[in-house]
Amino acid sequence: MVGGGAREHTLVWKLAQSPRVKEIYAAPGNAGTAQLARNLEINPTDIEALAEFAQENKIDLTVVGPEAPLAAGLADRFLSLNLPVFGATRAAAEIESSKVFAKELMQKYNIPCARSASFADYHQAKEYVRRQKPPIVIKADGLAAGKGVVITESVPQALEALASFMEAKTLGAAGDRVVIEECLSGREMSAFAFTDARTVVPMVPACDYKRIYDNDRGPNTGGMGSFSPPQFFDAALDKVVQERIMAPAVNAMRQEGRPYKGILYGGLMITNSGPKVLEFNARFGDPETQVVLPRLKTDLVDIMQAVVNDNLDQISIEWSEAACVGVVMASAGYPGSYQTGFPITGLDEPDRDIMVFHAGTKTGPAKGQVLTNGGRVLTVVATGKDINEAREKVYHNISRIHFEGSYYRRDIAKIDSEKR
Repeated sequence: MVGGGAREHTLVWKLAQSPRVKEIYAAPGNAGTAQLARNLEINPTDIEALAEFAQENKIDLTVVGPEAPLAAGLADRFLSLNLPVFGATRAAAEIESSKVFAKELMQKYNIPCARSASFADYHQAKEYVRRQKPPIVIKADGLAAGKGVVITESVPQALEALASFMEAKTLGAAGDRVVIEECLSGREMSAFAFTDARTVVPMVPACDYKRIYDNDRGPNTGGMGSFSPPQFFDAALDKVVQERIMAPAVNAMRQEGRPYKGILYGGLMITNSGPKVLEFNARFGDPETQVVLPRLKTDLVDIMQAVVNDNLDQISIEWSEAACVGVVMASAGYPGSYQTGFPITGLDEPDRDIMVFHAGTKTGPAKGQVLTNGGRVLTVVATGKDINEAREKVYHNISRIHFEGSYYRRDIAKIDSEKR
């Protein structure tokens, strides 16, 4: 398992449930994965070190969690060595690593998305912005760890964001090119699918919360919580999403000579004129994974093997009808600067059916000690017969866990039909 966040802990937790799995290694993992796997001191983007370990230890399957190793070509390197790997190739992962590429792909194959234009020239981009009506969305082309999208409320604000990306290079090379697009309104959701480049099998959908504070206030984060399923997502909407967005995207990638295998994640806005793509990602989402995988009934190893072996059409994938809610506990100051190294207490206090997935944690010097080691520290997850029951269980249990400066939103999955 490549990666060290709550997404990866959730994947390790699910993979460990398979009777086919004898041993799991996590690179680098965290204090949560350490309870189920052997953590390795290997950086997720140190592709040669990962490949060497996989070869020497005869690893049967490598699963890639984050986007950076995929964009750096981890899958390509493993495939060249005949090492089984679950994850998109570098060319396929460009659907996430280049917003310009993704937008041009959607426009070419008529996949519904926001009206936009792409620029590599700062002065041309400026002139285009001056002709637009706010709000205006400015997107850096490359990977920017969640900091590459700015929704601006005025033309001067848009010009400021543009200068920050293209002139001041606040995001480095990621801002060399930009996408400028209209701001879509509606209900936001995340759609996921397994694919072996031909067969596309949808997962259950989810909604996440990007802003740090209650009522969607404050700066964007990597995600402060999520729930599944959205109450507005019905069979008719599912059909539209699969037939107009997910399957066409996989087919488009194949036609472009970039066969797409692994997880396709569509960040969607459900507008008055139907679902439109905000972005595509080449991997599981975080924190959505923490509420999607607990609902999976089929052996995840079987699914991943079917993707790797190009026979996804031969497997039946089942999901639980239960609802699932996850709330992120974060360090004080996140998403800005924050301190780490604080002991976490109460991890064994939640009820037995509560899942606590680790993100920014590490094992401490004392036996059984767990310390904070990141901005997003834990995701506390519960299932229930409906969203309200799962939500009540999460908040009843999350207060039992403590670390200095811990913060979490109190309104995750508090259903607001206008917004979600």
